[in-house]
Amino acid sequence: MSHSEENNEIAAPKATSDTPVPPHRKHRRKTAAFAFAAVAMLAVGAAAGAGAVKLTRPTPEMAPMTPVAISTVKEGNLVTLKGKVAEIFDNKFIVQDDSGRALIDTGPEGDNGKVVTVDEAVSVQGRFDRGVLRASYVVRQDGSIEALGPAGRPPHHGPKEDMMRGPKGDGPMGEMMPHPKP
Repeated sequence: MSHSEENNEIAAPKATSDTPVPPHRKHRRKTAAFAFAAVAMLAVGAAAGAGAVKLTRPTPEMAPMTPVAISTVKEGNLVTLKGKVAEIFDNKFIVQDDSGRALIDTGPEGDNGKVVTVDEAVSVQGRFDRGVLRASYVVRQDGSIEALGPAGRPPHHGPKEDMMRGPKGDGPMGEMMPHPKP
């Protein structure tokens, strides 16, 4: 063997199947695997969360379509009242029929005061609670429907709310609680 043949052998490495993987490629594979696992876990979590929300969501409640007289409404019932709008106060209005008047609360959806107009004939569906009808739907004479939100009021938060209101709606020291400014 000549000296030039020995140099050629040393210079040309032999091809082997056990070629070591450079460290930067190992890091890329680990990062890609971690990213894939994270995305998969997020997808599974999102699907599980959506399923849980669907199972725990309250069923929609519709008031009976047959309107009742305002004077016959009882606390806590889902009702439909039919009458004319007598007065409007921001997100509340008064409906009047032959038997009496009722205060209707449209909630935050009615904050602009443009849900109804004075002297408009409407049917209002919702839950009657604490002397106020918490409206879910306003049905106009032409059949158009204004969806306002769920029937009822926000959930009761415990004895603190009762203590602050007092036995007849006044404050803990007997003075009237101030009304929030609109």
